[in-house]
Amino acid sequence: MANYFNLRKFLGKAIMLFCVLLFALPSQGQQNKRDSLTFRLKRLETANKFNPKDTTHINLLADLAHVYRFINNDSLKNISQRALKFSKAIGFVHGEIKALENIGNYYSDEGDREKSKFIFKKALKLCKETQDKKSELNLINGLAHDYSYEGNYAQALNLFLQGIDVAKQIDNKHMLSILNESIANLYADQKDFKNALSFYDTVIAINKQLGNDKIHAETQSNMAYLYKEAKNFDYAMFNVNKSIITFEKHKIYDWLAYAYAVKGDVYLEQKKYQWALYWYDQSDMLHRQHLDDERAKIQLLKGMAKVYLGLGRDSLALQYANEGLQLSQKIKTLQGQIECAETLYELHKNNENHSVALNYLEIFKKLSDSLSLDKNRQSLSLLEAKIGYEQEKKELIASNKTALAKQRNYIYFTVIILLILAVVTFLIRRSENIQKKLNKELHEKSEVVSERESELHEINRTKTKLFSIIAHDLRGPIGALQGMLKLFTDGEIGKDEFISFIPKLKADVEHISFSLNNLLSWGQTQLNGVTTKPRRTSIDKIISGNVKLLSELAASKSIKIITQEFNESQLIWADQNQIDIAVRNLLSNAIKFTPENGLITIELEEKRDVFQVMIRDTGIGMNKDIQKKIFTDTTNITTYGTNNEKGTGLGLSLCKEMIQMNKGEIWVESALRKGSTFFFTVPKAEKRYQKAG
Repeated sequence: MANYFNLRKFLGKAIMLFCVLLFALPSQGQQNKRDSLTFRLKRLETANKFNPKDTTHINLLADLAHVYRFINNDSLKNISQRALKFSKAIGFVHGEIKALENIGNYYSDEGDREKSKFIFKKALKLCKETQDKKSELNLINGLAHDYSYEGNYAQALNLFLQGIDVAKQIDNKHMLSILNESIANLYADQKDFKNALSFYDTVIAINKQLGNDKIHAETQSNMAYLYKEAKNFDYAMFNVNKSIITFEKHKIYDWLAYAYAVKGDVYLEQKKYQWALYWYDQSDMLHRQHLDDERAKIQLLKGMAKVYLGLGRDSLALQYANEGLQLSQKIKTLQGQIECAETLYELHKNNENHSVALNYLEIFKKLSDSLSLDKNRQSLSLLEAKIGYEQEKKELIASNKTALAKQRNYIYFTVIILLILAVVTFLIRRSENIQKKLNKELHEKSEVVSERESELHEINRTKTKLFSIIAHDLRGPIGALQGMLKLFTDGEIGKDEFISFIPKLKADVEHISFSLNNLLSWGQTQLNGVTTKPRRTSIDKIISGNVKLLSELAASKSIKIITQEFNESQLIWADQNQIDIAVRNLLSNAIKFTPENGLITIELEEKRDVFQVMIRDTGIGMNKDIQKKIFTDTTNITTYGTNNEKGTGLGLSLCKEMIQMNKGEIWVESALRKGSTFFFTVPKAEKRYQKAG
């Protein structure tokens, strides 16, 4: 056993040494950006006729100062003050705004929030005077965070909402993601995980549009902390591991240190102290070598103190708890003071230092009572904000009712006029027989017009949908194939390079083929040109054929397909081609919406008059609203799969038509982030010579 722990200790040190060497290597992240900006500054400052008040020089200073945040806060402040001085000297307002933003960030990180708020507000005033919306967004975000650090959640929420309005005006999706995530964190701090996750759903949707893996990784690390607080450790570990992979790839040290600490927190919550200590050590190493972020350091210190307390190593626990308490007091972080004071109380109580333990217990009790009071106030503030919104909603509804009442009066007046006209018309009619004849003819013509109008509307809808699908799903791959062939025939690419594109071209052609099959089948049903020809056929043959057909697509995503062992005597009475189309679309959808390493299960259940087929996946699932719409053909919106696979938007509506034409039923059961199960039934083939219907 002793040898085992010595070996484990040795391996831990070896891994730590490897990480030190890894992070000591030049990176493509902030280090390169900082070096690039420094080089450009030196080249500019050594040029002939250099003017330090040149706007290019000022912008470079502001950008360099921003890069130093969380790395060297003194450099952040000093460089920003130089940029501010030069900007004021030449009246360069944009440079003054950027410099003030950086200085405000410095004081916010140092815990002097009165000063930071004053500076942020001063810069915001300049932004509104110059209509600098991009800088205004950054300043609103910084000011809102200052209010949230103070516990003024209502003001923070209002600012975040203002920021969202500005971000929508200038279509800044990156800041939309950040601001929605900040609101989610406000709810998470109140332990309102339901609302927090609702906002995170919005954030994830925006991040997908951005397509930036670093931004998505930041969201995942914050969601990991949220799940940790909610005691959902599996989800927490999944998200933090995903974020760590991205941060390590790009060597984003500040977020990587945070993610390591969150992973340590997850293990600490489960009392897996050795694993928690390992990840805290990784975070601590990054803080020592690369970072100057006191707020993040507090989270690390209080976690390490608790780990060493759990391991019974009281001297180290005391060291980290004292350091965390001092740092929390310096930047006025109440939560950090509470947790460090609690750890110190436990330590001194265990060592029977009762007077010192009592002192820390009093500090812990006083701060906890204060935080509890603040939490209640914060909850009330958020509630007041919600009530304010509801009140505005009620006023809007009342206004709408007033408008509707006016419209109703107009309608009554119009009806009265129409009645008068009807009476006059009745009086001037000379013959009841002529009246009946005219009414009959009018009714017949109206029916004809109505039928033709419906037919024209349906034809236009079908045409629009066909053109939309062709433009959206077929023109793109065909255009890409055409362009590649042109490049090859023109000699702009060689044979080897062309061959390297064949897998991509093959996938495009398969997508076109699949889309055309669905399109032609759907088009036939819309034009009433398809007939159902049922016959005895093996359901096993249909299912196994489609599994074999789509196995390569499933293998490309490492998805496993498990099928029940069917009996060849299980025959159905249906049109084989139509059921084949339905099974192929359902299985294709399951692969499309199942992430890598997922599982798809196909089962068959024999009932009295029908066979029930079930196709279950472990994909992303659907909410109730989507489940109500997926089988309708009123829209051709394409939903992208987990690997951005495209479809025609016809699949499920086509499945429904195919199944119903064979006297079967189709339905779905699904839950978000858990997967979906599609069911359909087909009649049994009961007699050897069953009559076709």
